[in-house]
Amino acid sequence: MKKLFRQIIAATKDENFMHFIENIEVLVSKVLSILMVLVILVAIADLAVFLIKELFDVPYGTFNTTLFKIFGLFLNILIALEILENITAYLRKHVFQVELVIVTSLIAIARKIIILDLEKVSGIDIIGLGIAVLALSISYLIIRSSNK
Repeated sequence: MKKLFRQIIAATKDENFMHFIENIEVLVSKVLSILMVLVILVAIADLAVFLIKELFDVPYGTFNTTLFKIFGLFLNILIALEILENITAYLRKHVFQVELVIVTSLIAIARKIIILDLEKVSGIDIIGLGIAVLALSISYLIIRSSNK
């Protein structure tokens, strides 16, 4: 009888501990989501300031050279939105959604490719990016087909 009672108390302590850990995870996720919203708002403000400077301060005909920087800033905001989506999805379901993580990674690599200065990178870097895109694309297809 005493042994059973001790096991019940131990199980209760373990459940309480796990409940405590889950509460900490939720609290951390909420703080991260608030901070990510702050990062997104600052990035939007940064993009707006950059656009205004580029549109009004840059001489005519040189805007094309900064266009890739603008695309990079836009994609930074999209990546931050995807990360926020990952956090909020975790808050809703308490499960990391691998598909969202892969999509976020693909966007990050796409951003890198778009802003890539071909004069400053070697061929092996481009091959590495291509392999990363291929691996992530295959992973996305596998995850997508397994979810259906």
